[in-house]
Amino acid sequence: MVSKSTAAAAAGCLTWRLFGPFTLHAPLRPHSLISAVNRRQCSSEQATQQDEPPKRSTFRPVATSTHDWIGPPNPLSNLRPIVYHVPANETELEKRLRHLRQETEDWNHDFWAKQNITFSKEKDTFIISELNAKGLSLRDEQGRRRSLNSEEMAVFYKSFLDRNRIRHANYNNEWYRRNFTITLLMARVSLKNMWRTVTNRHSGKKNSTPTT
Repeated sequence: MVSKSTAAAAAGCLTWRLFGPFTLHAPLRPHSLISAVNRRQCSSEQATQQDEPPKRSTFRPVATSTHDWIGPPNPLSNLRPIVYHVPANETELEKRLRHLRQETEDWNHDFWAKQNITFSKEKDTFIISELNAKGLSLRDEQGRRRSLNSEEMAVFYKSFLDRNRIRHANYNNEWYRRNFTITLLMARVSLKNMWRTVTNRHSGKKNSTPTT
């Protein structure tokens, strides 16, 4: 859940979320790879012009913040950056979970930023090559950029998928591994917190029992 308060928007364009401890990004399957690449590619021309992903916001919530903060989509990975709050009296298990969640967010961002840059560059190279084969320049007489039809672009999409199939498969495997570990850690943290709550209640009842 994302707050739309003006104050939060002013604070580095990050807003806090009340719920949703970890946003799981669905793994890629062969029939959805191209749509996922296209969906995550925010700006083709911008990605082509940059060799390195842009630095993410350095904004950090105040120490008294009790929520995770989530920002606008990154222009290359199209993923929203998340800053996880540090709970008061954080246990080692909670710290391990928080670090793994943050590391996974960064890993996911890096993968899609680099993948979209590669996708954009190879797509532009393919379009220019096909236009040259037709004796056409990249722009028409009015200066508008020429494009290829869907059937012609389908050749590139299939070729891109074939060349990156192993890379995407490795991404899926790592995604499953990371999120399985995160799920287990979240379950352990929840059980420990539940047990602590029950123990505290039981102790409170014993202490409040009048003595005769």
